[in-house]
Amino acid sequence: MPATRPAFRCLRELQKPQQRLYSALATSPATSPFAPRHLLSIENLSSTELTTLVRNAYQHKQAMKSGSVPKTLLGALSGKTVAMTFNKRSTRTRISTEGAVITLGGHPMFLSKDDIQLGVNESLYDTAVVVSSMVSAWFARVGPHSDVADLAKNSTVPVINALSDAFHPLQTIADFLTIREAFQSSRTKERSPTPGLGLEGLKIAWVGDANNVLYDLAIGAGKLGVDLAVATPKGYEIPPEMRDIIQKSGIDARIQGKLMETNVPEEAVKDADILVTDTWVSMGQESEKEKRLKAFSSFQITPALAERGGAKSGWKFMHCLPRHPEEVSDDVFYNPSRSLVFTEAENRLWSAIAVLEGFVVNKGKII
Repeated sequence: MPATRPAFRCLRELQKPQQRLYSALATSPATSPFAPRHLLSIENLSSTELTTLVRNAYQHKQAMKSGSVPKTLLGALSGKTVAMTFNKRSTRTRISTEGAVITLGGHPMFLSKDDIQLGVNESLYDTAVVVSSMVSAWFARVGPHSDVADLAKNSTVPVINALSDAFHPLQTIADFLTIREAFQSSRTKERSPTPGLGLEGLKIAWVGDANNVLYDLAIGAGKLGVDLAVATPKGYEIPPEMRDIIQKSGIDARIQGKLMETNVPEEAVKDADILVTDTWVSMGQESEKEKRLKAFSSFQITPALAERGGAKSGWKFMHCLPRHPEEVSDDVFYNPSRSLVFTEAENRLWSAIAVLEGFVVNKGKII
């Protein structure tokens, strides 16, 4: 985002034809020039800032894997506590955020829904005021997006959305780091002064459900000049209000990525560099499982789908995990020449480090 943070769009409640409800989407309104900066969606970042976060994550990964912690990170959170309130199960998000805090010398404090009074005897407002008075930053993994937005509204420290029903910004940063690593040898090499990541013109094909992971990925694609084709079954399309956010993202970019939508997987896959999917049945949708599996039955990513649709010969596969066999065949998921899923998972750590650096260590200045 530019130096002054624009107010995020407050959206009406989103609703799919299947009666799946989304929370009102909003970030915390600016309360004063001294209010902390929060990361609730990729929409909160300018195109340059998203580029910088991905580049920083890449550089930190290279340095630390070579055995040296950058001086700017060494002990950067020493003596500081970072709260982690998770009301949903987590593998990658918990390990990566805890690991990132420790890497920077801080103390992560994990608080599950059974550990604190939130939602039992204490309101979101009371919890936000109390917790933020004793920590330096706050990762929140919630259900309704309004929960993390309300925490941010009343928190005196930066709040990072570790997943809500509408957005998953940490995943998107990791995804574009993964794409950058996979395609850098055949495209633009890393040159610090360059305005972009060299990803412009790549095409991602999303085949599956329209969900929180897709929404932030699509916003990020628009900002980085990456084209995105989305194939969903009829009735499971991107909600109109969310589509409006996605299509307006990247207006500050050198090249804005284009969004295309279809109900035919083969159409989305045509000329794609990366094929992506996610779970068809998210947490909280278990009662819809039978109906969803039937609706998505022709959306499994397989070599045959890639061939029928005409994906590029060197196409790669990504999935934020955990994966179910009906979403992608084993000969794609475990194919080392195609699948980037385990690198993508590891990159959650490096994206969390870059976010902590930008929003906590540097107090919202993404440099």
